[in-house]
Amino acid sequence: MSGYNDMAEVTSRSGSAAREVELIERVARRDRRAFEELYNLYHRRLARFLTRLTRRFDLAEEIINDTFWVVWRGARDFRGDSQPSTWILGIAYRKARNAFRSAARARARENLSPPSFPLTAEEPARAEELRDWLAHALSELPVEQRLAVELCYELGHSCEEIATIMGCPVNTVKTRLFHARAKLQRRLPELSGAPRGDAESDAS
Repeated sequence: MSGYNDMAEVTSRSGSAAREVELIERVARRDRRAFEELYNLYHRRLARFLTRLTRRFDLAEEIINDTFWVVWRGARDFRGDSQPSTWILGIAYRKARNAFRSAARARARENLSPPSFPLTAEEPARAEELRDWLAHALSELPVEQRLAVELCYELGHSCEEIATIMGCPVNTVKTRLFHARAKLQRRLPELSGAPRGDAESDAS
């Protein structure tokens, strides 16, 4: 049964990718309806990814708009060498990296510490504390490490896909994830209480 489900998932992904390739080809011909459909397909995914990183909806929307402006202008250059999702996320990654670096420079000029993030009152106290610490810990990681963590654990991309998105060797991605995990474990005491087997599995 598991094999059947895996095959169904692969078929679904293949069909989705084929549809996205078709949309990009239509965008290259300046089809605005295709562009709108492609935008709607990716907006929620990118918004979730970027707001987890920035905690600022305005900045996330700015990055998304910048990303799709590049998609609109550069659709003719898409040759299908990678998945559409990898291509679009690669654009978003470069836009996000530049935006985060600019924001970090602005904070340094203003001598501001990273903001604290309000949490909903409905969450249990311990979950609130861990979530708050995690947000701060992620904000303290170098930009490349932070983006690699989110691409891996939030969006579920493989190291090979992340390497394509980030434009770097696979071993560089693995190194960034290794150092990011190590820093997060030092920053968050709760994480050090994770089962030993899980930690070993992550390190492999």
